[in-house]
This record gives sequence, structure tokens and C-alpha cells, in this order.
Amino acid sequence: MMKENFIEFIEKSIKKNWNINAFSDYKGESFSYSDVAHSIARIHIAFELCGIKRGDHVALLGKNSANWTIVYLATISYGAVIVPILPDFKPNDVHHIVRHSDSSALFVSGNIMETLKAQEMVNLKAIFSISDFSLMPETADDNLHKKLARANSIYAEKYPAGLTPENFKLADVPNEDLAVISYTSGTTGFSKGVMLPHKSIVSNVVYAHNNMPLQPGDSIVSFLPLAHSYGCAFEFLFPFTLGCHITFLTKTPSPQIILGAFKEIRPRLVLAVPLIIEKIYKKQLLPALEKPSMKILLKIPGINRLIYKKIKNKLVDVFGGNFHEVVIGGAALNKDVEIFFNRIKFPFSIGYGMTECGPLISYANWDKTRLGSAGRVVDNMEIKIDSSDPYNEVGEIMVRGDNVMLGYYKNEKATTEVLKDGWLHTGDLGVIDKDNFVYIKGRSKSMLLGPSGQNIYPEEIEAKLNNLNYILESVVIENKGRLVALVYPDHDTAKNDGIGDTQLEAIMENHRKNLNEELPVYMNLHKIRIYPEEFEKTPKKSIKRFLYMENE
Repeated sequence: MMKENFIEFIEKSIKKNWNINAFSDYKGESFSYSDVAHSIARIHIAFELCGIKRGDHVALLGKNSANWTIVYLATISYGAVIVPILPDFKPNDVHHIVRHSDSSALFVSGNIMETLKAQEMVNLKAIFSISDFSLMPETADDNLHKKLARANSIYAEKYPAGLTPENFKLADVPNEDLAVISYTSGTTGFSKGVMLPHKSIVSNVVYAHNNMPLQPGDSIVSFLPLAHSYGCAFEFLFPFTLGCHITFLTKTPSPQIILGAFKEIRPRLVLAVPLIIEKIYKKQLLPALEKPSMKILLKIPGINRLIYKKIKNKLVDVFGGNFHEVVIGGAALNKDVEIFFNRIKFPFSIGYGMTECGPLISYANWDKTRLGSAGRVVDNMEIKIDSSDPYNEVGEIMVRGDNVMLGYYKNEKATTEVLKDGWLHTGDLGVIDKDNFVYIKGRSKSMLLGPSGQNIYPEEIEAKLNNLNYILESVVIENKGRLVALVYPDHDTAKNDGIGDTQLEAIMENHRKNLNEELPVYMNLHKIRIYPEEFEKTPKKSIKRFLYMENE
């Protein structure tokens, strides 16, 4: 059981680092730890005036920004529950999540609110702007607007001499209380709101304090989606409690923007998803390595070491040249890339986790990790492999401990499927060694990773495809970083309707364009490819997805 309390971590960090920078929006405004404290105090007053109580749910929808994180901190330190929503979700998905989560309030950026309908989110007492924390016009209650007009005077009465480290105090919130409901999907029928208690968050943060190479005052660049637990925990919550300065990339981060920010800010710790690492390898390193002359030089002892050192130094510069290590997580890293990075002694580490663990399951510093592994199981967690020989025979990875979620919100069936006798069944396959290093051998889950770390569940897209005319079944796969749908058509119906192969291809392309209008951009299909035969299935009639992934 965790002794440390997360809200105490927040309070102590704010008091200790009162006069230094906490957050900056890239190319924008900066906020000191004292600025964060002032905003938290004002948001708490707004909550009280709106009748929002401890335990109520507050939805948060917007791109990464300093204000996004301030709302997050203000909500959980009030004793309320934060419901982060990916800004990529379509309006109908947002409406569904706000309703399904029973959120009492919504913080949203103005441009996103323009696409939403307040009447579709019936339980909301108030809708606030992320930009200045004010009530938005979409909040229909006139009395509430009048109440909120008193907020400044109430703040002045509460802190007549101003807010100081001495009189800044947050509520006592037990570790067992619910802190976050994190939705892994927005689509109705696929919604899973992962319920993370405070102890899950603080367990991740304490582990990071003890094991990850950061110091107070260090700089961090945050570009992973904050609405996901990976970026939220290690680009925001952990460095904030340590007293770091975090810069948020407020626009959709292309590799060029990310690398430009690294060069300018020179972060001390870099988090990344495999897609970014693999793009750098394939575009900046591989072309040079595949030149015939280079292949010859790399076979010569001594010269190859000099070349590898030069490549490593170039790669270090790409990430700003000032970091302790690059932590890679979210999906499997290409084996060739991992072997090459290991050969040149580039300081990288591969971690493993999932939203249901808030997120960390395993990690090891770059100089302690083992090739092919995803690190050692973290403190406060136990692991077992569902096989007769966990060191050699692949089985499902199961974990239990403080990191593990309480369950899925209002989804008892899904909860009981993965939480059994206290053990979380991850759905991932692997083995361990005698030192509890984890080696992932396969994903029994079908999750794919979007370009900025978003979770993509192909079943969602397939469910929509399979409802369209002339499609019997489909498999959505990833090919060179893009989503491709393999579709087995309903040939009988097409033939009866007088539709030939050429017309069928045109219909599928039209389906693709229409479907992309409904889906978040990161889930858009690059292509629909007609498959010549029915997909091979298991005895339970599930498509053997792995066969079609390998063919690509």
C-alpha cells in the first residue's frame, strides 16, 4: 500500500518551487508554480459556486497546453474526478463520453465547442473555457453566470493578503479515491472508461522519482497526448511534482516541430513512441547505412567503431543533445532499430505499460535494460505468466499491485473479463527472466498506435465497414504507418445488382472517403483493398488477424 499521497506531492512541489517556471506553451505564455497555485484556487472557487462536489466528474477536452494541465490539477486536488478526452474525437463521440461518464462540468477550447451541441450533454451543470476558465455562453443557467461574477471578490476575501506558499493548502484526498476516468475509445459500444485511483497515479510518480533520471529545474518537452496515461504521467505529472519546467507543443506535433523543439529546449528526458524513432532511423540513418561503401567500412574493425560513434553523436543532437535517455513506449519497437541503437550505444530504454496501469508495468534505465526486453517489472507490482514455464513458454502477461485500475466505468462485463482474483489480464503475450525482465512475444490484443501515440482499436473501424453495402467482412491493419482495410466483398449481392469488379472498387473508395468523415483523423483509412477470399478464422470464428499483419 502506497504511503505517499499524490495531492500532497502537488502541494509540496508548488510551495517549494513557487517562483520558478512550471509550464510554458511552446512559442507562447509561461506560468510559474505560483501562477498554477492561483489558477487552482480560482477554479476551486468556481467549482463551489457551481455546486460541483467532491467525487463529481469533470470532462476536459482540448489540445495539450498549460491551461489543460492546470484544469487537471485543479480537478483532482479538489477531490473531483477528471475525464480527459482526446481532441481528435468526433463530436458524436465526445457527446457520448460526456454522457457516459456522468460528467457535471466540461472544460473545452472554444474552437472545439463550436462543433459540439450542449443539448447532447444533458448532465452538465457548467461548460468552461480552457483559455481563461470562464463560463462559456453555452451554459444556459443565467443564475450560474451571476454566481460566477462573484468569484473574484470571494477570492479576495479568502486571501486578503494574497496567496502565498504559507496559506496555499489543498484538500486531503485519500489514495483509494477515484482520480481519473480515461476513455480508450469514444465509439458507442466500444467505450471503456478506465478508472484509475489516486494510488495508481502516485505509484507511477513515486517509481519515476526513484528510477527515472530527472532533477528539479530540468526542462521537458511534452508532445504525447496528455489525454493518454503515458504522456500524462511522465511528461506532466512526474516532472511537475519534481519541480521541472514543462513546455507543451500546443499544435499537432509533426516530427519537424518535435525535433525543432528538442533543439531549442534541449530536454533532459525524452519520451517517444516507436513511430517517431523508426521514422528518424529510416529517413536519416538507413539511407547512409545502405550505401555500398558504408557497408564495406562497417565490416572493418576500428573504423566501424568510429562510424558508429559519429552516428550516435548525430542522433543525440537530433534529440537536443542534453538528455539522459530516450524512453520508448506505447507499442513494440522495430527489432532492427532496437538492435542498431543498442550497437551504437545510444541511450534508449523500452518501457511497457497500458492505460489500465496508469500506465507503467515495466521499465529499466538505458544502461541496465536488456536487449529484446521491455524492462523490469516496476516496484509495487507483481507479475506472472500464464504458462507452465514462464521463463521459456509464452503465456499471457498478468499483473497486480497499486498501479492497477479499479475497473471500467459502468462496464462490469468488461471489468470481470480482465480483472480476475486481483490479477489484471493484459491480453499481451510474453515471458520473463529470473530478474523479472519482461519479454513481449506478441499482442493478443489488436491495438495499433496512432501517429502521436493515440490508441487505435481496429474493431471499431471494422464494425463500421461491415455495415456498409457489399462488404461481408474486413480486417484493418497498419502498413508503413498508415491504416489499410482488407475487405472481402459480398460478391453475390454485387452480382445480383449488376456490379462488376471495377464498379466495386469505386464503391469501396467512396466508402473510404465517407467513413473518414466520421472517424478521427488519426483513424482515417489510407486505402481499402479488396481481398480475394474469406479470411481464415479460429474455431470461435474470430479472424486470425496476425496472418494478415505478417503478409504486409
